[in-house]
Amino acid sequence: MNVKDIRERARAHLQGSCRVCPVCNGRACAGEVPGMGGLLTGSAFQNNIEALAMYHVNMRTIHQVDQPDLSFKLFGRSFATPIFVAPLTGVTYNMGGALSEEEFLASVVDGAQLAGSCAFTGDGADPEIYAAGLQAVKNAGSGIAMVKPRAMVPLVERIHQAEISGALAVGVDLDGAGLVTMAMKGQPVGPKNFYQLRELVSMSKLPFILKGIMTAQEAEMAVEIGAAAIVISNHGGRVLDGTPGVAEVLPEIVERVKGEIIVFADGGIRNGIDVLKMLALGANAVLIGRPAIWGAFGGGREGVKATIEAMSAQLRHGMLMTGCVNIKAIDYHVIY
Repeated sequence: MNVKDIRERARAHLQGSCRVCPVCNGRACAGEVPGMGGLLTGSAFQNNIEALAMYHVNMRTIHQVDQPDLSFKLFGRSFATPIFVAPLTGVTYNMGGALSEEEFLASVVDGAQLAGSCAFTGDGADPEIYAAGLQAVKNAGSGIAMVKPRAMVPLVERIHQAEISGALAVGVDLDGAGLVTMAMKGQPVGPKNFYQLRELVSMSKLPFILKGIMTAQEAEMAVEIGAAAIVISNHGGRVLDGTPGVAEVLPEIVERVKGEIIVFADGGIRNGIDVLKMLALGANAVLIGRPAIWGAFGGGREGVKATIEAMSAQLRHGMLMTGCVNIKAIDYHVIY
């Protein structure tokens, strides 16, 4: 199963909700929310792509590296790659509905596990979406559960459900605070304050992740709150128009908190060289969104597996050609 065939099948199955463009830059789908595009002008989506494109990599071929090691350790578990899957939901109202939520989430979670990776699962306007994600995690014995920033009582309930499911970690999808699809379906979400988040972290037995951090100040707050990891993300440009791209803000955030908290980068990553750039800018690991969607719609769990493996192979080649023996060796010297 090759990536080209997977994407061709995905294009048909996504039924126009995503065109699976040769260059996925958010222009064709700008303003399509609900859907797969960026909010309003789509500039925040596009900025994720353009921010990565601004960076180039230094080729180095005088070194002793011949077998780069992609392995990555997280919360006591080892993974074959630092490429994880972002929390993805809303199959019926964002992705055309050719798959059920259960089919999609099983494909994503199982496919990631087969590739030696791990998938984040999400929350949505339909309560069954979160339940389907937890069931996929339970069945696979692997996964990280993310909850939308709901009112505290239902949020706490969902965190406890994640613990029961056997999730590796749990967290709050803070950037989901502005999701119009949640409000449209009577599921209110909104920002959380410092003390609410500290309470949530303290009550959970699992490592806690805060997703939707885009400033150095809030990254420092996440450390003070006691989070185990943060995800630098503008929610794919789908909640606020005009934000900078993730690769633009990542270096400043890393400068403030690297070594104190695990940093994931999530935004505009389409291939293994994009992964290399994000790691060089200081991320410990990355999340992918659209490539995983294409994998699931174009080939189910095997499609997701093939997508992650192809991107990992591209990352490995990039490490070979920049002289990086392992993930920790990827630093700013890779960036031109």
